[in-house]
Amino acid sequence: MGIAMPGDNERWRCTGCGNLTRFDVTRTVRSRDFVHLELSGDGRVEERTVLSETIEQVKCRWCGAADRIETIARPDADRSVSDTSAESPTGRA
Repeated sequence: MGIAMPGDNERWRCTGCGNLTRFDVTRTVRSRDFVHLELSGDGRVEERTVLSETIEQVKCRWCGAADRIETIARPDADRSVSDTSAESPTGRA
């Protein structure tokens, strides 16, 4: 399919039904994990470094379409960092 993970100013949208929030993503991840094993043998991953990631398919959870997913700009993508830094903690300038 050839769709990438959305960047900071992007999101996915299904052109079939308009879904913006629910997708099934099939991906292959190659990672290096730091695994901490207890003396009992129980273990957990404490640190993960993703070495490579390939998205194989993005499928709409609502209508099931896998060929209608597009990447679009987020509505607030045009807001610059300086807009938010000028605000006080109460949200007022």
